Amino acid sequence: MIDGIAETIRSCTKCGLHKTRTQAVPGAGDDEGKVVFIGEAPGYWEDKEGIPFVGRAGKLLDEVLESFGITRDSVFITNIVKCRPPKNRRPEKGEIETCAPYLDRQLEAISPMVIATLGATAGEYVFIKYGFTWTGMLRENGQPKSLNTIFGRLTIVPVIHPAAVLRDMNKRPMLEEAVSRITELI
Repeated sequence: MIDGIAETIRSCTKCGLHKTRTQAVPGAGDDEGKVVFIGEAPGYWEDKEGIPFVGRAGKLLDEVLESFGITRDSVFITNIVKCRPPKNRRPEKGEIETCAPYLDRQLEAISPMVIATLGATAGEYVFIKYGFTWTGMLRENGQPKSLNTIFGRLTIVPVIHPAAVLRDMNKRPMLEEAVSRITELI
């Protein structure tokens, strides 16, 4: 099912981002895993390789995950928007609204126990989608929110974006704290 969704994403032309992408980035990892990491949108390297979080921020994420015994292959990593916005700008509301149904289908197919949102854009989108109030990344980082769904208990853990940590390494403990919370949940 995930492969079919990925093929649909790769051929999508529903918004203008398809015109400037090298390729769409559906997601990668364990599509039967307990944890799904959701970022904002692909960056330069993701657009080139077709794999989410492979640039500097992705390498930092991998390093922190591995320090807690989590491998990239044991989680599913994706983004709300599946094509790179020009100059890595934040996705526009219409682009998110157009692309979000693909994410919804992925989440339904995977049925994770934990959704880890990477950064404010993903955090805000997922919080609102599941009926929570978003108060900002710095307040929400590492603070799990749980709810019961038809698929079972789901916990959402907002995680500071690794790119924000690269800009200010003093924020690395925030990233590590949030990943630690995820390991406690799985």
